[in-house]
Amino acid sequence: MPNQLKKILVIYKSKYGSTRQYAEWIANDLKADLVDVSTIKVKDLLRYDVIIFGGFLHAVGISGLKIITDNFKEIMDKKIIVFAVGCSPKREDAISHVSSNNFTEEMKEKISFFYLRGAFNYEKLDLLDKMMMKALRVKLEKKNKEDLDEDSKGLLACYDSPVNWTNRNAIIPIVQRAR
Repeated sequence: MPNQLKKILVIYKSKYGSTRQYAEWIANDLKADLVDVSTIKVKDLLRYDVIIFGGFLHAVGISGLKIITDNFKEIMDKKIIVFAVGCSPKREDAISHVSSNNFTEEMKEKISFFYLRGAFNYEKLDLLDKMMMKALRVKLEKKNKEDLDEDSKGLLACYDSPVNWTNRNAIIPIVQRAR
């Protein structure tokens, strides 16, 4: 089906803005409808040929994903794309771990899954996230510096200097898959 005839929906759940930014870029490139997950109902999903969902990672869970997983049987005939946004560098083992913790085997066969890097600004975190990240920082700082992997060293550096890894080019594979 040519792209101009496909009805495409981009749904997102964002907490600090990176997921929303990626969703906006994707919707813009695909001339798709864009909605926050809090406003969508399953009947709305049924009107689209392509459903793209983006959510932020909280531990290994994709926030807001229930709109897809709880309604999978109703939408499984659609093209479904999911992207998760987190701070960790993109590594196949981590991506596989997130996929395994969020999708059944049947879902993995049908859903195209992507991982994108977001941003981190400790000062902008809400109280609960600050407490969790503070606990992680204390745990990492107790370790011998030589024993820290590059991801841990990079994370520790982010506490004092906000970082933004969002990259418009990172959406290219998602846009191509949607077309």
